[in-house]
Amino acid sequence: MTYPIRPIGEAEWPAFTRVLEEGFNWTPHPQQAERWKAETEFDRTLAVFDGDLMVGVTAVFSFRMTVPGGQLPVGGVTAVSVLPSHRRRGVLTSMMRRQLADIRERGEPVAALYASESVIYGRYGYGRAASLLWFRVHKHASAFVKNAPVDPSLRIRVAKPADARADLEKVYASVVTARPGRYERSAAFWDSSLGDEEFDQRGSGPLRAVLAEDDRGVRGYALFRVKGSWDEHDLPTGEVQLQELEAADPAAYALLWRSVLDRDLTMSVRAPRPVDDPLISLLADQRQLRAGWSDELWVRLVEVDRALAGRAYSAPVDVVIEVEDEVCPWNAGRWRLTADTTGAECKQVDEEPDLTVPVAALGSAYMGDGQLTQLLDAGLLREHRQGAVRALATAMSWSPKPFAGRVF
Repeated sequence: MTYPIRPIGEAEWPAFTRVLEEGFNWTPHPQQAERWKAETEFDRTLAVFDGDLMVGVTAVFSFRMTVPGGQLPVGGVTAVSVLPSHRRRGVLTSMMRRQLADIRERGEPVAALYASESVIYGRYGYGRAASLLWFRVHKHASAFVKNAPVDPSLRIRVAKPADARADLEKVYASVVTARPGRYERSAAFWDSSLGDEEFDQRGSGPLRAVLAEDDRGVRGYALFRVKGSWDEHDLPTGEVQLQELEAADPAAYALLWRSVLDRDLTMSVRAPRPVDDPLISLLADQRQLRAGWSDELWVRLVEVDRALAGRAYSAPVDVVIEVEDEVCPWNAGRWRLTADTTGAECKQVDEEPDLTVPVAALGSAYMGDGQLTQLLDAGLLREHRQGAVRALATAMSWSPKPFAGRVF
């Protein structure tokens, strides 16, 4: 059955959010819904209809996102949901196909998302492009190495996050291009990031900020909440729940970590961090750090040639890639990628391929996370010329590793 698909108008926002509530089994606070509405680009929404009933929804944010070597326009996919009554009727597939066609028409060669269920999006060509580690650090075992960077000119300033917003935005803008996956934030996104209503706190207290600064200005910040607790002996067992820690240089970074790790009346710090976070190297006893792995950003190449030519490479490579892509048929075929550390070119060819890959595999490698050899070892790629996968994987690898840092 074919269902009509179209963008919604602002008057249809309540129906849009009702589909989200059913899909995610959660009803947002009215103020939270208003924040989402302020972030929403209504011309980039899509809704699927069964008669007059809205049965599926999704939306896209227009991002400038950091990729290896620079920034690209990226479609940030969000709010994907289908009513339970209309699952397995092709609603999601038709909606995702239409969305990818729209992203292509907008001139965005790449799409990205956070997956609420990781089993879904591989079907539509998305690959896991970034990972995170959930750090848990016990403060009594958090000493730094003796040569940890120190700048005597730096000092910590405690501030209300809303009052320090201009400084936070300035620091973030200075570091957004340093790591693939980061994206520029709109004013509405900052409103949400600094939201501090009761429903934001979830029992963990108000949002707090510390800033690392010298006489010239702010060089870094940390945003966190503190969930206070005490044991039966009246000893503090509180937890610092770190949301963001951004710094323009190593000394500011180390000072901010020391500030949150040494917080009075707490026992530990918990934080989602990049897999190559420098804190690992700063800790004198790295074994004391406990971490749990999770997927983070998922990426989809909407136009293979523009996407591959639009990023930088860590080593020279010249390969013919046969791309399998049933959802975006314009990508299917053979592409010759010629790149070195100064630039890249990707053109469609009729030559024999060096390797055959599903488009999701290119998405998983795109931000530099280096999964191609792993996928080959798992039997999920086909190599026709020995060494081709390793050559491509080496060229596409990047340091630092990708990490978007904020769910959208």
